[in-house]
Amino acid sequence: MRLILRGIVLAILMAAAVAPASAQKWPDRTIRFVVSQSAGNATDIIARVVADQLTHRLGQPVVVENRPGGGNVIGTQVAARSAPDGYTFFLATAAALVTDPYTFKSLPYDPMKDFVPVARVAEVPFVILANPAFPAKDFKQLIELAKKQPGKITIATDGLRRFSGMIVSWINKLAGVDILQIPYTAQRTGVTDTVSGQVNLVIVAAPVAQSLVAGKKLHPIAVTSTARLKDYPSVPAIAETYPGFDFTGWQLLAAPTGTPTDILTRMNKEVDAALHDPAVLAKVRKMGFDIPGAGSLKQVQDYVNNQYATWGKVVREIGVKPE
Repeated sequence: MRLILRGIVLAILMAAAVAPASAQKWPDRTIRFVVSQSAGNATDIIARVVADQLTHRLGQPVVVENRPGGGNVIGTQVAARSAPDGYTFFLATAAALVTDPYTFKSLPYDPMKDFVPVARVAEVPFVILANPAFPAKDFKQLIELAKKQPGKITIATDGLRRFSGMIVSWINKLAGVDILQIPYTAQRTGVTDTVSGQVNLVIVAAPVAQSLVAGKKLHPIAVTSTARLKDYPSVPAIAETYPGFDFTGWQLLAAPTGTPTDILTRMNKEVDAALHDPAVLAKVRKMGFDIPGAGSLKQVQDYVNNQYATWGKVVREIGVKPE
């Protein structure tokens, strides 16, 4: 009996010794960030900035893997089904984690159960852009024109049940207008069609809008944040017309459920440090992103839970039916 007890005690001690040692070796190979949007998208841009900085901090390559399609479903599924070993993370958007569960009848994963939030990364407002020939030059003029021409004004979005599409739906509801959405699988095509004049308007994240505005290819009409942006001080926030209007996208790092807590804690701290690096901070803010700070593991989990509840209410009020 003594020998058996001694063996059990020894096994427990060995297990306790091995577990930390395993985590201490992390990372010893390439880490991938799965992004459920195409290259050049705002989420892809921020993912690459953070990945580059983490490569230097962790001493191992951190690579971005784009898996676009299916309205985030393809990339999110890839990340959700990955081994929870600390070598796959998901650069998630608000759409992927907190709106898709309300807009899809079924998903091949549960965003709230299959992922553990690791760190908040960035927030980003959207900008409504118009072809230079479009007669309305600001948001009020747009609404006035839309009331006179119901169903005639077109806007490129990423779909009625996607983030930009729901912004337009909410504008239509608040203003009592019918701006016609033209959905695109790849928003880059929507931008191209707006530049060529086939579509009147397009709604994109602020970082994507920068070069289009700077090159005078498109004209900014309004921003979806609660206040005007520093980059566009003369462009009104929609909230100036409709108080409380606030559609700001966000990105955060998540990991497959089951990833060791000590790895999650380490990555949380490394992301926070990376985002507070002066060079990274300046670069990210110059691109139009805001940096809220990673937050603790509990804080980021609470944030996601709150966003999930809030967006459930918003989606129902807009009247979007899951498909």
